[in-house]
Amino acid sequence: MKRSVLFIMALCLCVLCAKAQTGNPYIHDPSTIAECDGKYYTFGTGGGGLISDDGWSWHSGAERPGGGAAPDVLKIGDRYLIIYGATGGGLFGGHNGRILTMWNKTLDPTSPDFHFSKPIEVASSDGMEDCDAIDPSLLLDPTTGRLWATYGTYFGSIRLIELDPKTGERVKGNVEKDIAIDCEATDLIWHDGWYYLLGTHGTCCDGVNSTYNIVVGRSRSVEGPYLDNIGRDMLNGGGRMVIAAGDRLCGPGHFGRTVIDEGVEVMSCHFEADFERSGRSVLGIRPLLWRNGWPVAGQRFKGGVYEIESERRGYSLELAVDFVRIPQERERFWQMDTTKPLQSIPDQSLADVAQTWPAGAVPVRCSDYMFRPHQHWAITPVAEAGGYLGGPYFKIVIAGTERALTATADKELTVIPEFSGADEQLWRIEQLTDGTFRIMPKRIPGQQGLNTHYVLYSVADSTPTLAEYDYSSDNAKWNLRFIK
Repeated sequence: MKRSVLFIMALCLCVLCAKAQTGNPYIHDPSTIAECDGKYYTFGTGGGGLISDDGWSWHSGAERPGGGAAPDVLKIGDRYLIIYGATGGGLFGGHNGRILTMWNKTLDPTSPDFHFSKPIEVASSDGMEDCDAIDPSLLLDPTTGRLWATYGTYFGSIRLIELDPKTGERVKGNVEKDIAIDCEATDLIWHDGWYYLLGTHGTCCDGVNSTYNIVVGRSRSVEGPYLDNIGRDMLNGGGRMVIAAGDRLCGPGHFGRTVIDEGVEVMSCHFEADFERSGRSVLGIRPLLWRNGWPVAGQRFKGGVYEIESERRGYSLELAVDFVRIPQERERFWQMDTTKPLQSIPDQSLADVAQTWPAGAVPVRCSDYMFRPHQHWAITPVAEAGGYLGGPYFKIVIAGTERALTATADKELTVIPEFSGADEQLWRIEQLTDGTFRIMPKRIPGQQGLNTHYVLYSVADSTPTLAEYDYSSDNAKWNLRFIK
């Protein structure tokens, strides 16, 4: 964390808000999100953290002893390893920092198994060397099983050390290695044969004036060198942008990655200031996309009126009703009178066609997009319906009506006349790593529990249905084309 004169005030504010604002995502320097017994946890500076039952609504209550700053958490086997910085970063002791690890069987503070082991020091800085031991993160290499940690701030270099995944201790004889400068709050991830070093660049702890952003470099070796998209080494200040300020949120920092499913990933961070929440520091969750081998943050899907377009063929999801022609004065192209004034042809309106539609349930199909009302879907978040990691549930209705897209017990689709808020009318919409979307009902009638497998699926060019999610198939992917 790059310190400013406002740091202590900002730290106190975010810790107080995290304790007082139950049901709100106030946090600073969040760890990677971890799941434990069906709930989600993230830990922040100061010793506390947030808990969510569904991944969407967050409240205070997570516990971590030791205080300090910028923890990270990683599940290894059936235990959770926590790493955090004690002092350092200009926080109560200059740049004399210490990195500590500790274990717990559970993250649930109400569990009888909740007990943190005694912290173990794995790295330190003396305040004079070219490093500040704070802001650590963890990576368990999926290719080798080796455990790595990075740490450091703008005060010097970012360093890499190796830990023992069984004990959380520093590997005997391991020598720290400098891998980056000009960033802090780093995180290591592995994807498709590459190691990626995510670093937070800019200034923090200054509310709406914070300039934090997250950059990345990659390497074929965990020990680097980490180069950006134009070949600059992060040891020379390189880094490709992953996420910057936007959507009235500024200062994203402290990257974390969560893989939900194949092709379904999210990134977490904090935003230094939410302009809609008095400029407080809040937890942020965004889709994580992969473009040309580089991670980039997707945008929050907020809803609106959309064309729902199949990736399979490019056809549009529509109400299966008769096609109604738009009146037009026709001219033969070989007999055009180019002296006549041009006229704008109005769009077909809902009032033009709605009376021709059946009154009851209507099936859906896919066809060429023709700007028609039966192809326009109003997608709206349903506040009282809860959510999932990174998003709320949505209702999907024909724009201007309450005709609601609904999952059936036989895993088919229909549109019924009224939206009732039933689970089969609530839809989980997640942006995939390639930028397309998967769309899945919250529940399927007659089945137990939340639906986590069946998605809107183009089983044929014109035949939508529900089928098991398969990231490798374009049948399971959709594009949402904004209309208004």
